[in-house]
Amino acid sequence: MTDPKRLFDFPYYQLEKYPLEKSLVSKVNGEWVATSTQEYINKANAISRGLLRLGVQPNDKVAIISMTNRTEWNICDIGILQVGAQDVPIYPTVSEEDYEYVLNHSESVYCFVSCSEVYDKIKKIKDNVPSLKGIYSFDELENCTNWNEVLKLGEDESNQEEVESRKAAVKEDDLATLIYTSGTTGRPKGVMLSHKNIASNAVHSEERLPIEFGTSKALSFLPVCHIYERMLLYMYQYCGVSIHFAESLETISDNLKEVKPEVMTAVPRLLEKVYDKIIAKGSDLTGVKKKLFFWAVELGLQWEPYSKNGWWYETKLKLARKLIFSKWQEALGGNLKAIASGSAALQPRLARVFNSAGIPIMEGYGLTETSPVLTVNDMRNGGFRIGTVGKPLSNTEIKIAEDGEILAKGPQIMQGYYKDPEKTAEVLKDGYFHTGDIGEVDADGFLKITDRKKEMFKTSGGKYVAPQLLENAMKQSRFIEQIMVVGDGEKMPAALIQPNWEFISDWNERKEKNLSNDPNVLVNDETLIKRIQKEVDKFNERFGKWEKIKKFELTPDVWGIESGHLTPTMKMKRKVIKEKYLHLYNKIYEHES
Repeated sequence: MTDPKRLFDFPYYQLEKYPLEKSLVSKVNGEWVATSTQEYINKANAISRGLLRLGVQPNDKVAIISMTNRTEWNICDIGILQVGAQDVPIYPTVSEEDYEYVLNHSESVYCFVSCSEVYDKIKKIKDNVPSLKGIYSFDELENCTNWNEVLKLGEDESNQEEVESRKAAVKEDDLATLIYTSGTTGRPKGVMLSHKNIASNAVHSEERLPIEFGTSKALSFLPVCHIYERMLLYMYQYCGVSIHFAESLETISDNLKEVKPEVMTAVPRLLEKVYDKIIAKGSDLTGVKKKLFFWAVELGLQWEPYSKNGWWYETKLKLARKLIFSKWQEALGGNLKAIASGSAALQPRLARVFNSAGIPIMEGYGLTETSPVLTVNDMRNGGFRIGTVGKPLSNTEIKIAEDGEILAKGPQIMQGYYKDPEKTAEVLKDGYFHTGDIGEVDADGFLKITDRKKEMFKTSGGKYVAPQLLENAMKQSRFIEQIMVVGDGEKMPAALIQPNWEFISDWNERKEKNLSNDPNVLVNDETLIKRIQKEVDKFNERFGKWEKIKKFELTPDVWGIESGHLTPTMKMKRKVIKEKYLHLYNKIYEHES
């Protein structure tokens, strides 16, 4: 069989090349339950036959909304695509208003939901979605038809021929899915991705994956409604990798130890949290153990790839790996060959310390509109450079516009925004996709992202400030959980800071500061403000005079997805955060509120 060209070709390719007993594995009632490649295909075909009997037509849209990644998602995905329909994955925790908007904008005819939490939201708005004919749930719910009903409807194989003819009619350039990007501003946009967009990205991304085909395991937990994790699920199928779905974000550490995967994906925020936890554990040690621990961390922070630090450093690193870092590896299952990091900028110190510890983190770059990978680091063949997002994938061209914007061309570039030719024309022009990011390509072809074009701002003195660079530096402080640099049109840069309350409570106890434990009180506490000022001063030293953060205010609440501060991929909604804390912003710049 040739390389898969359409998304539903992936399981069939796996069946021919690497038929697995454990193709998809989910935890059900505390037990890992495996679905073989053959069973995966059989069930997907049953879904296809069932959907035909429900009257699903080519180009109809079917929504899938799941709180967790699970086997049923993949079966439905393939089942929907095989009949020439398109699926619309929706992020489960967006507002009911967004559910209603996406279902109406896509004119979805059916919807698969994971559980009561999602169903209850859908129930409230379903009367406002005239196109919606039925809802099916993966979990057994009293008040919702189960997805097994669609499987039952497809038990009779007499219409399999129609499924085959529908499949044959699907071309690689046909639309496969609509992915609505939450965006940091305004209404979600429906990104139109074709079979070719995603399939080519899966096949080309495989070239950067250092694992054994047919025998490796992956742990999947980043939301599969985003294109990043979803594309990788096709890539895993292509490589014969057994996919295990984590139960939830809370159970990751247990699941890692149970599954012992060779590969997984992560977002920098998660890696930051893992690192902070490791450091917190090290801080609890005493005496020689504590000295050794921080000696190893300091060593790790100086790490350079390809033994550039010389033999003496490598000798010490061997010892550090044996005494300290081996425990870090065990905590992540002990078998990891690659962690693919994407969605936001990874702090170079994390790349150094994890790689030095024998936990290979490879940072890549892409957008929903690019299916998503454009570039990625790879330890092999000199393809890894810290502080960059790697080299472009095969068949991908990256060029830098005169204003520094990153432009991309390749088979992974989207078809456009659904029902929005104007916005499409804004980003797809002169044969390139305009990413909205600012970057540079070095002499060896590595891409470096310097900022979001939209997020750079000018102070009233006419100086440009790149907030992400400042934010990434400041977030290295254990006192700072989140930080947003402001100052567009103002006389100086300043910041809104959400302190790391967990760490501060621990610091308060350890140092016997006798501070309050109430964040609402702490945000005005002089001792804490002084301590955080010390951190800001330390990191400010790396920046030019005009870039330094001159003032800051602390916010008591934790910035989260549910509370609206962050997008589902944990990017800051700058406009929303500024509005929420407008009183603090005005206080910084002494504006009248």
